[in-house]
Amino acid sequence: MRAEDIAEAIRLMETDLPPDVEAALARCRDEEEGISREVLGAMLENVRIAREGGVPICQDTGSLVFFVSAKGCCSEICRIIMEGVAMATEAVPLRANIVDPFSRKNTGNNLGRGNPIIHIDPRPEGGLRIGILAKGAGSENVSAATMLDPDQSVGGIKEFVLQTVRKAGAKPCPPIIVGVGVGGSLDAAALLSKRALMRRLNEPTEDALASHLEGDLLREINSLRIGPMGFGGKNTALAVRLEAADCHTASLPVAVSIQCWALRRVFLEAEGDRVLIRR
Repeated sequence: MRAEDIAEAIRLMETDLPPDVEAALARCRDEEEGISREVLGAMLENVRIAREGGVPICQDTGSLVFFVSAKGCCSEICRIIMEGVAMATEAVPLRANIVDPFSRKNTGNNLGRGNPIIHIDPRPEGGLRIGILAKGAGSENVSAATMLDPDQSVGGIKEFVLQTVRKAGAKPCPPIIVGVGVGGSLDAAALLSKRALMRRLNEPTEDALASHLEGDLLREINSLRIGPMGFGGKNTALAVRLEAADCHTASLPVAVSIQCWALRRVFLEAEGDRVLIRR
């Protein structure tokens, strides 16, 4: 895999919404009335213009988060990713979003300490797969994590998710996609909530309890009637996606990653000498 492959995947991700997300927006538009329907129509028109013009869907091209599944040492893969991000920043172009947290000085190329964010999972069977997520600040800034008491159980999880969405209101540009991470540790739950956003909206989870909880949460979030861009309506969220891990007997970590309507993600997979880009 080459830096050029990474740059091309980023270009596609930033300029062309995944088909499952676009289909969900179209479904919601058909369900709404009045200004909420017009707002969703404008979103879909925005998607069309971006695709046809090869320009970013949103002016906030996000912080780039990489999920790498590979066998062995990944230092070379990380170097290629960093080079690809710098290339894409200039070529797409991407807005330079990465700054020093204290001085706020901009690096100018979306690289910097700890950036891009790269998560690596071992893949004993070999091969290389990379998922990329563009996470805008409007939705990231209203995401949250907490440590519940274990006896709060599923009811506590649901209340925290709903509280987070209710507090976010229209800030994250709904209809949103809600990634939920449960278990592990505080940092692991946050990572799980990000991974949840990588699952396609039409791809059900194999965990029956998680699937039931996703459905319950989606219904309850939509009952808040925040609606598209806060104008009210039936669709506050397009989907809820939940990932879980076992945790300490005395803990119940929960994290919520809220994602705006423009869920930008892409996957690369190396098959021999070929690199495939999948939506």
